[in-house]
Amino acid sequence: MNNFSCTVRMWDGEYAIGLQHLKSYNYLPAECEQMRVICDRISRVYSDSLEETVKSLLQLLGKVNRAYLTTVEEKLLGLIEREYGITD
Repeated sequence: MNNFSCTVRMWDGEYAIGLQHLKSYNYLPAECEQMRVICDRISRVYSDSLEETVKSLLQLLGKVNRAYLTTVEEKLLGLIEREYGITD
């Protein structure tokens, strides 16, 4: 981070963001860790070679503004991970 921007790691890459464009969601440390895990999972499976529907779904999951996935979202992400052979 510098005086005017910081680097933000997201599911689809790293971005230099102006500080005026950042918004705090006031997540607790455990929630921040949950967001990191979700980001990492999406990053491991996402690529330009995926089917358009799968890419769109991953993009939507990457834009969720909460520190957890719903049961259905978790199942969808897990299915995509299994389908593309992504395991922990």
